[in-house]
Amino acid sequence: MIVKMLRYDLVLLKQQSEDFIERLRELGLVDITTTGWEPQEKDRQLLVEIDQYQKALDKLEAFAQSEAFVKSTSASYTSAEEVMEAYQKLSQHKASLLAEIARLEKLAEEVAPWGEFDAQISDKLLSRGVQLRYFVAQASVYDKSVDEWNQTHTVVEISRTASSVYFVIVTTEQTALAVEAQEIKAPAFDSRGAMAEAKKCETELETLDAEFSIIAQSKALLQEKLCVMKASLQNAKIEGSAQDAADGALVVMEAWAEKERAAEVEAMLDGYSDVVYLKREPVEEDDTPVKLENNRFARLFELIGGMYALPKYGTMDLTPFFAPFYMLFFAICLNDAGYGAVLFLVGLALLLKGGASLRQASMLTMFCGGATILFGGYTGSLFGMSIPEMLGYENIVESPFLDFQGQFFTWSLALGVFQILFGMLLNICFKSKYFGITSVFGQLGWFVILLSGCLAAGLPMLNEAWVIPFFTTSSPAFYAAMGVGAVLMLLLNDIHRNPVVNFFSGLWDTYNNITGLLSDVLSYIRLFAIGLSGGVLAVVFNSLALGLTGLSEGIGEFGVGTIFQILGASVILLLGHGINLFMSAISSFVHPMRLTFVEFYKNAGFEIGNRTFEPVKKIEK
Repeated sequence: MIVKMLRYDLVLLKQQSEDFIERLRELGLVDITTTGWEPQEKDRQLLVEIDQYQKALDKLEAFAQSEAFVKSTSASYTSAEEVMEAYQKLSQHKASLLAEIARLEKLAEEVAPWGEFDAQISDKLLSRGVQLRYFVAQASVYDKSVDEWNQTHTVVEISRTASSVYFVIVTTEQTALAVEAQEIKAPAFDSRGAMAEAKKCETELETLDAEFSIIAQSKALLQEKLCVMKASLQNAKIEGSAQDAADGALVVMEAWAEKERAAEVEAMLDGYSDVVYLKREPVEEDDTPVKLENNRFARLFELIGGMYALPKYGTMDLTPFFAPFYMLFFAICLNDAGYGAVLFLVGLALLLKGGASLRQASMLTMFCGGATILFGGYTGSLFGMSIPEMLGYENIVESPFLDFQGQFFTWSLALGVFQILFGMLLNICFKSKYFGITSVFGQLGWFVILLSGCLAAGLPMLNEAWVIPFFTTSSPAFYAAMGVGAVLMLLLNDIHRNPVVNFFSGLWDTYNNITGLLSDVLSYIRLFAIGLSGGVLAVVFNSLALGLTGLSEGIGEFGVGTIFQILGASVILLLGHGINLFMSAISSFVHPMRLTFVEFYKNAGFEIGNRTFEPVKKIEK
């Protein structure tokens, strides 16, 4: 749900503003509005410095966790500026060494076809009038012309590739050459020389690790400086967006706090005798910040919802409502108990070793992996193998498992209809609560028609036994429900409007709703398609592993060859299922998100919020 907020309009003396903001920071419960803040030149410089310090700190923390880090007893730095200056110089030196290594390795690759040689010998020959000229030609051209060239010149082939031949012509300086080949500049040294120079750079690069280690041990100074700069930027935003009054003697600020913590905030404000504040409930025109508060399960899916947007204050938080659907859709798309088990173990490993920062992501991974284990087990898929076949069933139809390929196409559409209707119902309930039941007559009529059609015609399509005796497409109750829905949708969609206008407006809305609903429902076919494609690929990799290694016929007499067969099959299975799991997991993450943000949010009447509740507080090191 969305936490209730209160707005505070604060008026205080200009000279008190810094101390007041510091007290608010210590309290950590008040969000100061900084909307519309435009950074000045000094603020831009501060932003640049914060970015530089943050990047340096991130890299030093990563280096401190690497094997290259060596704890040093050398004297550490005394200020953040010294640490930053040393880090930047060392980073520039490291970058130049890496660039030089890359250049030398590329040069070594270019001169490698000429083999090993001594450039000084070439210079001696040139001083005596003998010149070596270097050429490269297409292999077909060289083979066709080499005999002709040898009649007038001395041609020596050095090396060749599948398409090119590298050769040298021994001649004098005055000799003119006419060969169908590309002449290149004589290399100054061979690949051995280039690699030797690169090795020197690599050795020098390794010596930098000791210096980086000394700097990394002083990263706490960078952290302290970064906290100070972030606090300064926060103050600049607050002061820059506050309004001056009484010729600059007073400052007017807009602040927000959680309603349930109002007593703590007001106790702090009352402690300032020269601070005047006005408190009120937010109105629709306010840019009210949003904070979500959900149970432990729904809180995990705030990570998913936050990738799109937070809801607008005063509307409904849809996180608890889409969370079960997202978990189910993820399981359907991945659709393999084995893959689900792998994801569950990955999430567990993140939870145990990732710390508090990764707790939400790891728990979400475990929940989605667990749901996949259950759904994949129900569909009888384990790393592409058929569980019903392993249990002795002739086919999946005769087993208690779900025939995903044969049955789930219609079920995916049914799930789509159910989620869309659920979203519409949420929208109707919310609007009727805040704006009255008459405001949703049109939506309610459309909902009644759709629900009636689903119950009377849709259920028997899913299962012939699911027929409601008193509510079929030919029963009076069905026609009565459709009639009520039509009246609400066509004649009462706006009770303040002329009925004739309502009728034509209702017809237009009907056209838009039908076309929109059709495209929305068809989008849910992706659940079936993604789940089926991942399952098919898993079966294909299993067949490749067994077929290419000859294990498809089983193991006959066990021997050394059998060991290599098993090893080969294991490599194919690991690579194949690894690729399939990676691609399927991405699809299972993205496509349920798309169904949530487009189809469900649209029908549930989701409205985007502009601000997140971010109280000013002490910036922790």
